[in-house]
Amino acid sequence: MAVLAPSSFGLAPSPVQPLVWRVQALLAAYLPLVVMAVLASGTWWLVKNTPLLEGPTEAIAPRHLPDYSMKNFDLQRIGADGRLRIRIEGSELRHFPDTDTLEIDGVRLRAIAADGSQTLATAGRAISNGNASEIQLLGKVNLRRFDSKQQGAALSAPRLEVRGEFLQLLANTEQLRSHLPVTLIHAGSELHARSFDYDHLRAHLSFDGPTSARFNASAKR
Repeated sequence: MAVLAPSSFGLAPSPVQPLVWRVQALLAAYLPLVVMAVLASGTWWLVKNTPLLEGPTEAIAPRHLPDYSMKNFDLQRIGADGRLRIRIEGSELRHFPDTDTLEIDGVRLRAIAADGSQTLATAGRAISNGNASEIQLLGKVNLRRFDSKQQGAALSAPRLEVRGEFLQLLANTEQLRSHLPVTLIHAGSELHARSFDYDHLRAHLSFDGPTSARFNASAKR
């Protein structure tokens, strides 16, 4: 496993380090925690607010069939200041009681921080366990972070973008990882890795397998 991390004090940094430093700083600032909070909030709300069907109380052998579903849903969470904080949309949501998992098709997530910065995420499908401690985004995953904007202004180019076919988020250990290739884009520079693992608690970003990067020499730090 190739680990890219800041060099020791006094050593000249290699050309790849500035981009890695900036990517790691941005990941630490928002990606794992914000997306975990978005999905955790959504799953908690959906489970708590879905009415239970009355019926026989006799035990029934569990089958992998959804006990409830929602189509074309739009969940919003408003902050104490009355402003939108979290929005989760999807074409369909299903809850499976035998495994206590939630599946969302065509998931679209938006999280707005207090400073106005936004994190947007889309994926073909999302899978979460019952307590939202483990979340998987599958198929055409795209996560983007935007700086705050002026009232009524359009969002500028994303500060950081992560693309891939799979992302796994582990809330308890605060990790974001993928065993499939990912692309990280920041300030016009791109980093391609066969797989990666970001550990927020250890502030550690590592890549496995062949890793390549294309740098934008004119980009600002």
